[in-house]
Amino acid sequence: MFDAASSPGQNPRPLPPAQSPAEGVPGPRAPQRAQEEQAKAVRPGKERDPFFDNAKYLAIALVAIGHSWSPLKTDHRALEDLYNVVYTFHMPAFIVISGYFSRSFDMRPDRVKRLVTGVAVPYVLFQLAYSLFKRYAGHMDGPINLFSPYYLTWFLLALFVWRMTSPLWKLVRWPLPIALGLAMIGSVTPGVDGSLDFGRILQFLPCFVLGLLLRPEHFTLMRTRRMRILSLPVFAAALAIGWWTAPHMNDNWFYRQNAAQELGAPWWIGPLMTLAMFGCAVLLTACFLAWVPGRRTWFTALGAGTLYGYLLHGFVIKSVLFLGGFDIAQRYGDYGSAVVTVLAVATVTLLCTKPVQRVFRFAMEPRMAWAFVQDATELARERQRKEREPVKAGV
Repeated sequence: MFDAASSPGQNPRPLPPAQSPAEGVPGPRAPQRAQEEQAKAVRPGKERDPFFDNAKYLAIALVAIGHSWSPLKTDHRALEDLYNVVYTFHMPAFIVISGYFSRSFDMRPDRVKRLVTGVAVPYVLFQLAYSLFKRYAGHMDGPINLFSPYYLTWFLLALFVWRMTSPLWKLVRWPLPIALGLAMIGSVTPGVDGSLDFGRILQFLPCFVLGLLLRPEHFTLMRTRRMRILSLPVFAAALAIGWWTAPHMNDNWFYRQNAAQELGAPWWIGPLMTLAMFGCAVLLTACFLAWVPGRRTWFTALGAGTLYGYLLHGFVIKSVLFLGGFDIAQRYGDYGSAVVTVLAVATVTLLCTKPVQRVFRFAMEPRMAWAFVQDATELARERQRKEREPVKAGV
């Protein structure tokens, strides 16, 4: 979901003649290192970093958990406390990683095409799908509006806007202060959340710009034992503050969607809350990333399917909500909440798997070669890539 456009110049190392794929691979008694070098050589491009796939899966699991808690947290102070803490950083973490993987975006034709097919087209398709789903469930009247994102689809629209502007953020001298200034303007401009959900695009913008500014060494600093130890009192303090503020805090502050005036607060509270929420989001995101495993785990492969889990789990959440499933869970108190949490994680995990990806790839990653014209540079690059690929045995 957060992968950057493919970078040029990442070519596989040529194999020595004695180990070329056409002549066979090293025998069972070959050194392990030689086998690993050959496996690495025959894989084109860069190998995926397990850390980021793990982070993406854990973040999407938190998103599903948050959505499952939303109907249950009423009159449940402990659950509302957890909900507020999770909502402080789970989408910012998503967006920071999105910004980090947008660093190479530069308006090159193939990257623009990938942005259109991988973000813009899924937005249109899922905005239509969610609107029809809501209408079929009897919760929507009036015409379908592609310019008013419904439920989860706002993120795709926001990602399209953010990524299209990423070359600009790499040119300006003070990108993060400027982004924070725009976010503060969004927090005091009533009505800006209407068409295109522009209020949320502005208020989450600093998280994306921060991701653009991060480098691998920054993530290395987060993944130290010292950071993990320091994160424990930070999370404890966040839970304590969440418990204290739960009865008084308007949840809409966490959604970064409305202006302060629309939330019943003086206009000057908007900029202050923007800075406070951004600071808390950055701090808790760093603490969250400190605990993300850097090795391959059972859920690492699921990190490549987070877009599927994100967009599809909303249908499950809304179906349960419309059918009254959350009302049943509320009758059983903490036990019902625990069961809903487990089911939410299991559902989003299933929706990130390869079989689900194969079924819905037509909507998430449409090829659409028919819609674009290939220029001479792109054709030459594609021809060079094919020439550099190792010849498969038996071909």
